Amino acid sequence: MIKPVSISIQNTQDGFAIIEAILADNPEAKSNPFPAMTKIDCPGRLEIRAESVSERLGRDWDPQEIHLSVISLSGSVDEDDGSLIIFWR
Repeated sequence: MIKPVSISIQNTQDGFAIIEAILADNPEAKSNPFPAMTKIDCPGRLEIRAESVSERLGRDWDPQEIHLSVISLSGSVDEDDGSLIIFWR
């Protein structure tokens, strides 16, 4: 069985763009909306691509900006200039 990873994002303007990008780029991801946040679960691996978030925000987005919107996450994190990946080793 593949262990799921998850991320919880604040329901803000930037947060909604990040959520949309995650769901578009990770077809197996499932979102669970709550009043102040959205939790996204995905089996095994979740990728947040800067290009996808930038398209939705209408400006350049650096993956480091995720720290302004993230509430919690479950998994190991690997990040570079173009993406942030959550996975289990």
